[in-house]
Amino acid sequence: MNETAPPSSLPFMKMHGLGNDFVVIDRRAGGPVVSADLARALGDRHRGVGFDQLAVVETGDDADAVLTFFNADGSLSSACGNATRCIARHLMDETGANALTLRTERGLLPCEDAGNGLTRVNMGVPILDWAGIPLSENVDIDHLPIDGDPIATGMGNPHCTFFVEDADAIDLASWGAELEHHPLFPERTNVQFAHAIGPNHLRMRVWERGVGVTLASGSSSCAVGVAAVRRGLTDRSLRIDLDGGQIEIDWRDDGVWMTGATSHVFSGELTHAFLDTI
Repeated sequence: MNETAPPSSLPFMKMHGLGNDFVVIDRRAGGPVVSADLARALGDRHRGVGFDQLAVVETGDDADAVLTFFNADGSLSSACGNATRCIARHLMDETGANALTLRTERGLLPCEDAGNGLTRVNMGVPILDWAGIPLSENVDIDHLPIDGDPIATGMGNPHCTFFVEDADAIDLASWGAELEHHPLFPERTNVQFAHAIGPNHLRMRVWERGVGVTLASGSSSCAVGVAAVRRGLTDRSLRIDLDGGQIEIDWRDDGVWMTGATSHVFSGELTHAFLDTI
């Protein structure tokens, strides 16, 4: 008879915002520290669970929860807008609250129920200086010295946005992989290609650093919205069509608000056998 109980396994949730998918590990009640090795193993879509980002939820003194994000390659990400919205929706459903605050490396992010099943989060004031984005040298962030005349924006993570005639005609996998590692971006960059499809309405496709092509990206959507305003292409309130669905961006004085749908797909537990391989 085995008198010793096996160690507890590791619960997780699978969520997505417009197809931008996440594994969420809730450590508010404790549990093992999440490492880069665990993130890489979990991010493997063939041998793990698979995700664009891994989000870790912990308790905080000045917020309803504190979030840490990992990319699929195990690197840390300072911002992840869609995961923030997904977790905000989960916590609001859990508590019955209509609004709450989450802390990320971007600071304190207000979140609220936008009605009709939608969730809104303030992703903070955009970073519009070359050192803060960051870039490797002082250049015109509105017209980067890169073929295609892209524009740079910081949303807690760096973004490089191209406005093109047809975003769907771009070889996103090739261009994204190359531009992510452009020497002008010392911390690598997210890359977006967008075009206007109507008044205050954009079509966008995205390559996320440390991940690759994704169906959607919250911080990228915010960056593209800010870039479109700076280029005079849209007003501050606009819609963006991504591969995974539509998101609304509203660049206000207090930050860039992002509104969209979220989905909690399933909950599960990582097995002892899986964890023992890491």
